Amino acid sequence: MILQLAIGPVAFMILNTSASKGFLAGLQIMIAAALVDSLFILLSFLGISAVIERPKIKILFKISSSIILSLFGMNLVLSFFQISLIPNISLFSELTATSPFVNGLLLTASNPLTIIFWGSILSKQIIENNYTKRQLCLFAAGCVLATIVFLTFVAILGTLLNNFLPEKILKLLNIFIGVLLIFLGIKLLRD
Repeated sequence: MILQLAIGPVAFMILNTSASKGFLAGLQIMIAAALVDSLFILLSFLGISAVIERPKIKILFKISSSIILSLFGMNLVLSFFQISLIPNISLFSELTATSPFVNGLLLTASNPLTIIFWGSILSKQIIENNYTKRQLCLFAAGCVLATIVFLTFVAILGTLLNNFLPEKILKLLNIFIGVLLIFLGIKLLRD
């Protein structure tokens, strides 16, 4: 659960979405983030994170992640003026490019540090604690469960903000979160 205290763009997105669109919209992002984390944990378990550590691939991931974070941020800022950068492309009957679930998938999957992070955490457990495959699977399940619990609390907090804050403040929160995402996108390129 301590790992969850490193609040990132997904948590901010859940907070913002829950505040503006309600608890269920925030939960959609949480489910998407948990699915991507689960996939990244599995890929890390299989050793894929080592491939992403290659310099050229890492640079490609950093650039694409920076662009995605910045686009999400700009979209939030421009939504204040009823302008959308992300087109409403229908992927499936209920899933569009602007649905919270799809946004959660894209934002979580776009961060190359996530798979490297999970690869490092799993390697640490194997090296330091001599975990067996079964113990490592239980540890990974606990990590995903911690993600679900923490992000659900973030969605609840966002919903509470919606109940107590005026609409103008929520719109300013959108701008703040958007600027923060743009900053994180630029920072990712600089690191």
